[in-house]
Amino acid sequence: MDCLFCKIAAGEIPSTKVFENDDVYAFLDIAPQAPFHAVIIPKKHIKCADEITPENSGIIAKIFEAIAIISKEQGLENGYRIVNNCGEDGGQTVGHLHFHMLGRRALAWPPG
Repeated sequence: MDCLFCKIAAGEIPSTKVFENDDVYAFLDIAPQAPFHAVIIPKKHIKCADEITPENSGIIAKIFEAIAIISKEQGLENGYRIVNNCGEDGGQTVGHLHFHMLGRRALAWPPG
């Protein structure tokens, strides 16, 4: 499989790690949209939210458990935003389920 995020999680492509456990890997985004901008991915390849099933949905809980740890480690006590894009019209540019975590600035709604 030629997946950019699978290669990052495997250490084949360098990244700036902010969190890792057996199931989840988080790294700083290379084009940050906020002072803190991490990408959180499952290590197991899931293309997008459309591929979440009863068999693999437990990874979503593990991702959000990681998000809680990251928010504390990064001092995001004033809040942060979690974004998931699914499919081309949703703005997904890498075909691997991932969540963007943005913080350390006030974020407007709706986003631009």
